[in-house]
Amino acid sequence: MSLPQWQYLHGEPTCRGIIKTEPEDFLVCEELGYEPDGEGEHLFITIEKRGLNTTAVVKMIGIWANVPVRDVSFAGLKDRHGVTRQTFSVQLPGQQSPALNLLETDQLTVLNAQRNSKKLRRGALKGNQFKLLVRGLEASPQLEQRLSDIEKSGVPNYFGLQRFGHHGNNIAAALEMFGGTKVKNRDKRSIYLSAARSLLFNDVVSERISQSKHLAPLAGDAFMLNGSKAGFTPEVIDQQILSRFDEQDIVLSAPLFGKGDKNHDVALAFESEILSKQPQLCAGLIAHGLKHERRALLLLPSHMSWQFNESGLMLSFSLPAGCYATSVMRELAIITDASLVYKEGS
Repeated sequence: MSLPQWQYLHGEPTCRGIIKTEPEDFLVCEELGYEPDGEGEHLFITIEKRGLNTTAVVKMIGIWANVPVRDVSFAGLKDRHGVTRQTFSVQLPGQQSPALNLLETDQLTVLNAQRNSKKLRRGALKGNQFKLLVRGLEASPQLEQRLSDIEKSGVPNYFGLQRFGHHGNNIAAALEMFGGTKVKNRDKRSIYLSAARSLLFNDVVSERISQSKHLAPLAGDAFMLNGSKAGFTPEVIDQQILSRFDEQDIVLSAPLFGKGDKNHDVALAFESEILSKQPQLCAGLIAHGLKHERRALLLLPSHMSWQFNESGLMLSFSLPAGCYATSVMRELAIITDASLVYKEGS
C-alpha cells in the first residue's frame, strides 16, 4: 500500500544528494550514556562493524563465546549499510572470555571490552552520533539556510520509512491482522503493531505542521523535556511554560496511540480528529492492549556541524535514542539511498 506524503517543516527540498555510496559514507556511534562498572559476569564489548547488521554480530559473539544467542544483548538495532560503533554484552558467569582477537574479522574490530554487573538491555541507549557524507550536494546560500533552519528549529520527528516495510507492507499486514488474520510469530506481531502506531503518530505530526499555527502550544498539550522521554501536561499554558518552550527546554509531543491517558481540551480535539480517520488501526491497537504513550513532535539535532568538500556535504549531528537520521536528511534534500537502490536492483 502507498504511504502518505507527510508534510515538511521547512518546505519540500529541491536539491538532490546520495548517501551510503560507500560504507564509510555513513558512520554511526552509539552513546550509552554510562560506563560499565568494571566487574560482574557480563562482558561489554564495543566493536566497529562494516557491512554487518546487529543480528549477524550477535551470532558471531555467540559462536566466539560458545554461548546461546539469548546470552548476547545489545541496546539498539543497526543495519549493515555503513560503519557502526556499537556495544554488545555477553553473559560469562564464572569464566574468562576467549581472546578478543579471535572475534575480529575484516568486517569487525574490537574497540574496548569491560565487565559489568548487569546485562545491556534493549533501549538502554542515550542516543547516536552520526557523521554522513551526502554526495552530490554543493554549497549554496539556499542550502546553507536550510542547514541553519534545521539546526535552529529541528525537523519533524517522523518514524522512518523502514518502520513501515517495503511499499508500506507492514501497514497492510497490520490491517490484515486487525481484520482477523492470525499472526503466530511474536516478532512479526510486534513489527506490525509498531508500524500501525507509527503511522498514526506521523499523521498527527504532519497535520499539525500543515496547520502551522498549531506548532504553538494548544490548551491541553502534553510536553516533553528536550532529549528525554519524561513528559507532563500543565494545567495552564502560562508565561513560564511559553518561555521554556521558546528556549527549547521543553517540546510538544504527539500520541503513540493506545489505551490510557491522553491530552485534553483543544489538543485532544485536534488529535482525535486526525486519529478518527484511521478507525481500524486505532481499534486494532486497543484490542491488542497497547498503552498510550507520547513522543516528541519535533526532533532537535544536537552538536550539528557541516562542511562542503569535493565529494559533497560532510554533516555531523547527534540524535536521542529512537530517532531517525533519515528524518533529518528528508528535510535537507531529496535523498537517494545507494544501498537500497543496489538492493532493489540486485
